[in-house]
Amino acid sequence: MQNKEEAKHTLEWKPGARLLAALSRLGIPLPSLILLAILVITPLFVTDPYVLRLLVISLYFGVQAMVFDFTAGFINAVNFGFAAFVGMGGYTSALLVINLGMSPWLGLIAGTISAAVLGFITGILTLRLRGIYVSLMAWFVGLALMAAATAMADITGGFRGLIVPPLYETVTMTSHYYILLLIGVAIYTLLRVIIKSRIGLAFRAIGQDFEAARASGVDPTKYKVINFTLSCACAGLFGAYYGHFIGILSPDIMGTGHTVEVLALSYIGGRGSLLGGLITAFFFIPVFDYLKSLMELRLIIYGACLILTMILYPAGLAGLLQKISQAIKNLKMGEK
Repeated sequence: MQNKEEAKHTLEWKPGARLLAALSRLGIPLPSLILLAILVITPLFVTDPYVLRLLVISLYFGVQAMVFDFTAGFINAVNFGFAAFVGMGGYTSALLVINLGMSPWLGLIAGTISAAVLGFITGILTLRLRGIYVSLMAWFVGLALMAAATAMADITGGFRGLIVPPLYETVTMTSHYYILLLIGVAIYTLLRVIIKSRIGLAFRAIGQDFEAARASGVDPTKYKVINFTLSCACAGLFGAYYGHFIGILSPDIMGTGHTVEVLALSYIGGRGSLLGGLITAFFFIPVFDYLKSLMELRLIIYGACLILTMILYPAGLAGLLQKISQAIKNLKMGEK
């Protein structure tokens, strides 16, 4: 009888075990799966639309921080023009939907592709440079795009903004949350697979020691362009989604403030961690929304937190959590 019960129990958990094994082969660790489970069930306990909207915005910025970290944390290139690629995706999707009657879902794809193309061109032109010059060139691209969006008011709406159709007629905050979560999980899985591959090994080599990587036969420019293009494509996807979610686009989406916010979340969360910025976003975004009087000072507060992180604990939140986890493991081993 006991053997039958054990066999039944094994049969029930076999699909779950297979799923965990599959995710493990993709390089997705258990803490990431726990975080995913928390993100999946959280909206089930939230009925207030306002709180759901905060969750959506936190997820929106958190996944962007993850994508930003893919470049800054692995090839050591800070993309100060990040917001420009977000805006590129947003405006591409919006203009195609408005002017050509394209489906918003196809608009998301078009926005992703346009940002990827712009990222590829920018990468080819700038990533041969090193140090601060890469960041400055990317920033100049952002300023140019923002100026163009402002000047071409007949097409983009200028400062007035562009009214963007929603993804579908009947939409709820819960739907937006789960769509963004699905996109975020897909992007995270893709990035993890790449990081665990030979391409990811090249990324790490370039980020840790540029000259040593080149001496070992790695083509730094090639791999940096691959990384940068993929990061920009993801930024464009989220920009396209943002336009259809909010319902209006203005040149502000390309502003330096947007980039600084994403950069701060990424660095405070921990460079090279991917998920650190996502976790940090779910703390900072609701806090700033709750303390509305601090909203105008948020970039100053982000800057102060970033400086403190760099001075006191450069590994960021992810490094701190890893240290705590290791301490708990050592404690348990000591008890045995």
